[in-house]
Amino acid sequence: MITNKYMTMFVSVLMAAAVFLCFCMTAYSKRLIQGAERTGMAVSYESELFQTDQIMEVNICMEGELWEEMLEHAVSEQYYSCDVEINGTLISNIGIRPKGNTSLTAIASDPDTDRYSLKLEFDHYVDGQTCFGLDKLILNNNYADATNMKEAIVYDMYRYLETDASLYNYAKVSVNGEYRGVYLALEAVEESFLLRNYGTGNGSLYKPDNMNMGGRFGMSKGDPENGFLSPPEGAKGEEKQKKPEFSSPDRDMSTKSPDGVNPFDGKNPFDSKENFGGGGADLNYTDDEEDSYQDIWDGSVTDTGRKDHKRVITALEHIHAGEELDQYLDIENILKYMAVHTFAVNLDSLTGTMAHNYYLYEANGRLNILPWDYNLSFGGMSEGKDGGASEMINYPVDTPFLGTQFFDALLENESCAAQYHAYLEQLAREYVSAGKFAETYQRIRTQIDGLVKTDPTAFYTYDEYDAGANMLFDVVSLRAESVLGQLSGAIPATKESQKESKEAFVDASEVDVKVMGVMNMEKMEKRKENKK
Repeated sequence: MITNKYMTMFVSVLMAAAVFLCFCMTAYSKRLIQGAERTGMAVSYESELFQTDQIMEVNICMEGELWEEMLEHAVSEQYYSCDVEINGTLISNIGIRPKGNTSLTAIASDPDTDRYSLKLEFDHYVDGQTCFGLDKLILNNNYADATNMKEAIVYDMYRYLETDASLYNYAKVSVNGEYRGVYLALEAVEESFLLRNYGTGNGSLYKPDNMNMGGRFGMSKGDPENGFLSPPEGAKGEEKQKKPEFSSPDRDMSTKSPDGVNPFDGKNPFDSKENFGGGGADLNYTDDEEDSYQDIWDGSVTDTGRKDHKRVITALEHIHAGEELDQYLDIENILKYMAVHTFAVNLDSLTGTMAHNYYLYEANGRLNILPWDYNLSFGGMSEGKDGGASEMINYPVDTPFLGTQFFDALLENESCAAQYHAYLEQLAREYVSAGKFAETYQRIRTQIDGLVKTDPTAFYTYDEYDAGANMLFDVVSLRAESVLGQLSGAIPATKESQKESKEAFVDASEVDVKVMGVMNMEKMEKRKENKK
């Protein structure tokens, strides 16, 4: 029989153990939460669709008249119904629409092409329908990329560093059995992406963008002078509304400018930084007012509210102050993002003056950056048009982001900067110099050379593709050489120091970035003038 004395002692021990356990749970609760949000789920589509040793085959089955109607009204970004056969598996009644921003506008104003990028949304009309678990597939048209490879190489780098990024593969695309071209297939950053990377955690996803040049600045094939079209009357297959928690953030629902004037008239929208400031898409902390970050909330992909927005603002405030970065940032993944993004010199992004082409993910108050849209990397923007091959090859690794201060605290933190440099060195030394890049490059050439040669809608001839791809191989190799030189201190690694001394730059005199394809706004304007 246990005496009262021993009973009291036993209860005291139990209470002490309970208190100690509570203390441990409290002390480690943040780590437990952070660890849980990183637990992804295995998905079938990773092996069924995105094994890059064999390209995807996509056959879009759609009435000819309906297909032409969709192309005619592409800038409305209206979903139409079709069936699709992917690698021999038929999926019925899915949503399809053209996609894009500047590229959509450019193609809509060009009478010589209707090669739009496409979105295939498997659950648009049938709740819960997927393709091996994938809810949305992106087919990118490789616009302004003569190499047909820039985006694939960048996503391969992300995969090499095991970064949170979309899966990729090439796709042979046909319409009603007729070959239409070779596209880059990407896993959309939506529900299935979040499940694969973060499991069932209730994080919030945004696609901030203060440009929105697809719908608002768009033009119709039928009436190239009339931008700002509403969805065509009588468009088929819109009986069922999309679930409200997942919208299409790259679609600008506003179809008219405030003054009714086409913003492209007489000016290049990329010339002025005024076109891209404000709204919070640059991720700079300004104040605690929710309205100051409207471009973030307007890009909500998941259903979000004031509490979610408050967590983002709080995180931005602490990141701006450089406080408790591990609590408010997914540091490891963001450093990997910074490394690949910097290596690729993508000025059509936060690297340049335009605050777009990325996703923001928030879970339990921590922010993460997810990559998007790399067809204009490696000199595809102003660096290419201005002939700035040397500046692109030697782009500074320690001051790479012109459009935001979001990454400054990490770059100024000694241990974070060292890890960021380590990832850059891994890319330059292991991925490029040690042969992984050459292996990937050769694999892609073997897969798509024949498809490019017979591509009926290609933006470039086969000879232009061949020259561009060869140039890209040299550019990536030279970029790796410069990155290693900057990391060793042999080459200036900041924008200011590079102004003072360029003697140590890697020689890029043999590089013509325009051969790889560039965004040519002047060509868009010229086409428009010729139509008048």
